Amino acid sequence: MNARRFGRNYAWVVVAITFLSLLAAAGLRSAPGVMMTPLQAAFGWDRATVSAAAAFGIFLYGMVGPFAAALMQTLGIRKTLMGGLALMAASTGLSLFMAEPWHYVLTWGLLSGLGSGAVALVLGATVAGRWFDTHRGLVMGIFSASTATGSLLFLPVLAWLSEQGGWRPVAMSVAIVSALLIPLVALLLPERPADAGLLPYGAAHPRPPEPRAHPRESVALAFRVLGRAARTPVFWLLFGTFFVCGLTTNGLVGTHLIAYCGDNGMGAVQAAGLLAVMGIFDLIGTTASGWLTDRYDPRKLLFVYYGVRGLSLIALPFTGFDIVALSVFAVFYGLDWIATVPPTVKLAGQHFGDRDAPIVFGWVAAGHQIGAATAALGAGLLRDATGTYTSAFMIAGSIGVLAAFGALAIARDARAGPAEATA
Repeated sequence: MNARRFGRNYAWVVVAITFLSLLAAAGLRSAPGVMMTPLQAAFGWDRATVSAAAAFGIFLYGMVGPFAAALMQTLGIRKTLMGGLALMAASTGLSLFMAEPWHYVLTWGLLSGLGSGAVALVLGATVAGRWFDTHRGLVMGIFSASTATGSLLFLPVLAWLSEQGGWRPVAMSVAIVSALLIPLVALLLPERPADAGLLPYGAAHPRPPEPRAHPRESVALAFRVLGRAARTPVFWLLFGTFFVCGLTTNGLVGTHLIAYCGDNGMGAVQAAGLLAVMGIFDLIGTTASGWLTDRYDPRKLLFVYYGVRGLSLIALPFTGFDIVALSVFAVFYGLDWIATVPPTVKLAGQHFGDRDAPIVFGWVAAGHQIGAATAALGAGLLRDATGTYTSAFMIAGSIGVLAAFGALAIARDARAGPAEATA
């Protein structure tokens, strides 16, 4: 494709390709939620074992982020993204041959966690920073929405596949989709606007060329940025609030809501439909959050988002699990699902600068996935110990309310001095 024919609007083609890649990675990370019961039926594994593998994958999905962001600065976005998609396709495809719990941990935990971690929101933050001078909040809202849409909107399809043929069709579909995206990225994703003879969207002048390090320095670069950022209170407040974001979304609701509804007499497809409703409304809410982030104080937006989320989780066990109450919950929770990302990315950019911000956000996103892994494993353990998920949801809701006040403690947009040093 001749990118110059599109002019600056080719940036939106790049957004579309990135959106689809993030969609596939999020779909992979959500698949263990619908595979949980079929895997137990097929292999006799207990809930804690299955939850542990899912938690390991979620943990790696986040921990790879800062190193993937550094790799995008050294090896390049396109090669990093293609490698991540290839590992996603290979790991989920290999899982078709698993027979032991450690096979599940290896494929859906270790390998898919590494692959999907390279196709996470750090990819979105890097693309937004590289291809856009204006509308960055809106673009991050779109990317964030793709993450939640992939996690939630496809769940009814995956749940239907699991009911028809068990866990194998779910794994096969994820592998095929990931593989099909590789040639699309290879053909249509230039490394930088300048490589296609373009300016970043909204830019009046070319940017000076960025210094390039050797790919083998990626790990050192990620840790150098962490060392500078970790000396600032802003980093730890962003890390802590995003930990709560992961704990209350992917880890708890994304992994355990279907099972929680099942405990209360609701079928898997119907429960997955609630998550699909969340996905639809998240597409609206998170895109709107990006628009709002371009215009309003991101700290106040985070206060509202975390507060509403925490109160919703506290209220859920008292709804009686009738379809009307659950539908209302799905709408409000969907609007708020991952609306926290655009304000968090903006705060990282304000405090740490354009060059360091994607890597800083990678470390903050690692906090998100540590929180998600904590909830994925912890809720399973609480369910096995108490026979109900109620305490898990009440605890998560209370922590969400605390995170709302933590967001207000973040300093206004003064640059954090130590992070301004060059790499």
